[in-house]
Amino acid sequence: MSITPIAAPVHAERPRPQSLRELFWAFTFLALQGFGGVLAVVQRELVDRRRWMTNEEFMEDWAAAQILPGPNVVNLSIMVGDRYFGARGALVAVAGMLLLPMLLVVTLAAVYAAFAKNPVVIGALRGMGAVAAGLVAGVGCRLLASLAKHPLGPLPCGLISAATFAAMSVLRLPLAWVLPVVGGVACALTWRKLPG
Repeated sequence: MSITPIAAPVHAERPRPQSLRELFWAFTFLALQGFGGVLAVVQRELVDRRRWMTNEEFMEDWAAAQILPGPNVVNLSIMVGDRYFGARGALVAVAGMLLLPMLLVVTLAAVYAAFAKNPVVIGALRGMGAVAAGLVAGVGCRLLASLAKHPLGPLPCGLISAATFAAMSVLRLPLAWVLPVVGGVACALTWRKLPG
């Protein structure tokens, strides 16, 4: 009597864009939702809904996107597109991020120019500013969970986050100073903690 070993469970491959067309429309959809800032939408769409990235991967790529020149979300779209389809994917993701939203913004700018002095329009835009701030704060709170797995641990990460917040919000230092100084310290401390 032979005993056959029980096969290990087969883990389904992580979801990924199946075509350049899907990648294009995914980033177009993201960009069209990004009124007042696209960070909240991108994190929800790429991590929670499509599961093309883990929360940790998103945080790492978002950090890299912030220190590169250019708009953060465009940098992120290049990284995601390149990850799945190489240079063609990077170009398609950027096209999805920019093409239709650019046409929409040009149209809205023309309409806004006609009604910019209307008090109703001014009030509506101020109200949207509060919503955008809430979206960014919400995503920040959700990303805090991934700091528990960070090599430095939660306390040093919390101190670095607090130092960044204080430098930007309280001291009003330019981002061009905060990123290399606080970011450089964070990178150096993390590098020392990594095994190897």
